[in-house]
Amino acid sequence: MATESESTDKKQFEIMGHRLVPLHEVISEKEREEIFKKYKIRQDQLPRILDTDPVAMSIGAKPGQVVKITRKSQTAKKAVAYRLVVESNKLA
Repeated sequence: MATESESTDKKQFEIMGHRLVPLHEVISEKEREEIFKKYKIRQDQLPRILDTDPVAMSIGAKPGQVVKITRKSQTAKKAVAYRLVVESNKLA
Protein backbone atom coordinates (compact mmCIF):
# COMPACT_ATOMS: atom_id res chain seq x y z
CA MET A 1 0.00 0.00 0.00
CA ALA A 2 1.46 3.39 -1.01
CA THR A 3 1.74 6.17 1.53
CA GLU A 4 0.28 9.60 0.83
CA SER A 5 3.68 11.14 0.09
CA GLU A 6 4.56 8.35 -2.35
CA SER A 7 1.32 8.84 -4.29
CA THR A 8 1.85 12.63 -4.36
CA ASP A 9 5.37 12.18 -5.78
CA LYS A 10 4.04 10.01 -8.62
CA LYS A 11 1.58 12.74 -9.67
CA GLN A 12 4.27 15.42 -10.01
CA PHE A 13 6.50 15.82 -13.05
CA GLU A 14 9.10 18.26 -14.31
CA ILE A 15 6.96 20.86 -16.07
CA MET A 16 9.92 22.40 -17.93
CA GLY A 17 10.48 19.09 -19.67
CA HIS A 18 7.06 19.10 -21.32
CA ARG A 19 7.18 19.73 -25.08
CA LEU A 20 4.43 22.37 -24.95
CA VAL A 21 6.11 24.52 -22.28
CA PRO A 22 8.39 27.16 -23.84
CA LEU A 23 11.74 28.16 -22.36
CA HIS A 24 11.33 30.44 -19.33
CA GLU A 25 14.31 32.18 -17.72
CA VAL A 26 14.71 34.88 -15.10
CA ILE A 27 16.69 37.76 -16.61
CA SER A 28 19.39 39.78 -14.86
CA GLU A 29 18.82 43.28 -13.51
CA LYS A 30 21.04 44.66 -16.29
CA GLU A 31 19.04 42.89 -19.04
CA ARG A 32 15.83 44.04 -17.39
CA GLU A 33 16.89 47.69 -17.58
CA GLU A 34 18.00 47.22 -21.20
CA ILE A 35 14.56 45.84 -22.09
CA PHE A 36 12.83 48.81 -20.44
CA LYS A 37 15.02 51.24 -22.39
CA LYS A 38 14.80 49.39 -25.71
CA TYR A 39 11.00 49.20 -25.70
CA LYS A 40 10.48 52.47 -23.77
CA ILE A 41 8.28 50.79 -21.19
CA ARG A 42 7.91 50.74 -17.42
CA GLN A 43 7.70 47.71 -15.17
CA ASP A 44 3.94 48.18 -14.65
CA GLN A 45 3.37 47.92 -18.42
CA LEU A 46 4.61 44.32 -18.63
CA PRO A 47 2.17 41.41 -18.67
CA ARG A 48 2.24 39.51 -15.39
CA ILE A 49 2.92 35.99 -14.25
CA LEU A 50 1.99 34.85 -10.76
CA ASP A 51 4.68 33.66 -8.38
CA THR A 52 2.48 30.59 -7.84
CA ASP A 53 2.50 29.68 -11.54
CA PRO A 54 3.98 26.17 -11.84
CA VAL A 55 6.68 27.32 -14.29
CA ALA A 56 7.58 30.39 -12.20
CA MET A 57 7.93 28.15 -9.16
CA SER A 58 9.98 25.64 -11.14
CA ILE A 59 12.56 28.25 -12.21
CA GLY A 60 12.61 29.98 -8.81
CA ALA A 61 11.16 33.29 -10.03
CA LYS A 62 10.45 35.79 -7.25
CA PRO A 63 8.09 38.80 -7.21
CA GLY A 64 9.67 41.81 -8.89
CA GLN A 65 11.79 39.74 -11.27
CA VAL A 66 11.22 39.59 -15.03
CA VAL A 67 10.89 36.29 -16.86
CA LYS A 68 11.91 35.93 -20.50
CA ILE A 69 9.78 33.43 -22.44
CA THR A 70 11.14 32.11 -25.74
CA ARG A 71 8.71 30.22 -27.96
CA LYS A 72 9.19 28.57 -31.34
CA SER A 73 7.47 30.45 -34.15
CA GLN A 74 6.69 29.22 -37.64
CA THR A 75 7.07 32.69 -39.11
CA ALA A 76 9.81 34.27 -37.03
CA LYS A 77 11.63 31.09 -35.89
CA LYS A 78 11.43 32.32 -32.31
CA ALA A 79 9.22 34.73 -30.41
CA VAL A 80 10.34 36.37 -27.17
CA ALA A 81 7.99 37.74 -24.51
CA TYR A 82 8.58 39.15 -21.04
CA ARG A 83 6.49 38.81 -17.88
CA LEU A 84 6.73 40.55 -14.52
CA VAL A 85 6.50 38.14 -11.60
CA VAL A 86 3.89 39.28 -9.06
CA GLU A 87 2.66 37.87 -5.76
CA SER A 88 -0.57 35.98 -6.28
CA ASN A 89 -2.26 37.58 -3.27
CA LYS A 90 -1.42 41.15 -4.42
CA LEU A 91 -2.84 40.94 -7.93
CA ALA A 92 -5.63 43.48 -8.22
